[in-house]
Amino acid sequence: MTSLVDIADVSLSYGGADGTLAVRGLNLQVNQGEMVAVVGPSGCGKSSLMKLVTGLLRPTAGSVSVAGKAVDGPLKIVGMAFQNASLLPWRTTMGNLMLPLEIVEPYRSRFSRDKAEFEAEARKLLTTVGLGEFERRFPWQLSGGMQQRASLCRALIHKPSLLMLDEPFAALDAFTREELWDVLQAIWMERSFTTILVTHDLREAVYLADTVHVMSARPGRVIASHKVNLPRPRTLETSFLPEFGALVQELRELIRIQRGGPAEMEHAA
Repeated sequence: MTSLVDIADVSLSYGGADGTLAVRGLNLQVNQGEMVAVVGPSGCGKSSLMKLVTGLLRPTAGSVSVAGKAVDGPLKIVGMAFQNASLLPWRTTMGNLMLPLEIVEPYRSRFSRDKAEFEAEARKLLTTVGLGEFERRFPWQLSGGMQQRASLCRALIHKPSLLMLDEPFAALDAFTREELWDVLQAIWMERSFTTILVTHDLREAVYLADTVHVMSARPGRVIASHKVNLPRPRTLETSFLPEFGALVQELRELIRIQRGGPAEMEHAA
């Protein structure tokens, strides 16, 4: 398969040479159309990885490339969603979805002319995530789960080649979170965009990803990569399969060892 994202021997330090080393020797490859999850102990550099890939930060050492080109600034081909939906409170659901098209080229220069076409695409997305009747509602009129559905649509409205998700469902209750796993999986299976999901939820990682990458304690690097050989579409019944539980437990043990520090790692070896 053709890789879309290549991170090669990357280090990133905050605050100069004597600052905090967030990642060191980080290597990661994500194939075109693949959905990967990145997990690890708190402070391992997962969010730094997101910023490196999207061009919000440049590496101190090593290289980051997307679609065969070195990343030297913010990328236009990326859609992003975060733990907080961050919808603009003065805009309706439709207005929030339209925002990337008003900003990102080549849509920006076409926005006035093709607004009806863009709105039709937005309505299609909203219907897909169960918000077809809520395009005129304001964020304060939506539940937390509905806001996250809208946020996901906003991240996808400009048809990005790469979707970056940073703990997008972490603030939601368990039932809503599981509903949104299925929403994301359905859209991804239909559109085949490359996805990097950063999460602390190991069940979420195994449920959604083709590959789960485990990062070490800071300075972060990828210490293990596990293929998830479970058929799609995955359902809640999938999460009760022995192989699902075994992989979740294996990931949990890897992270537990990292959180334990050098002494525990030495003991485990």
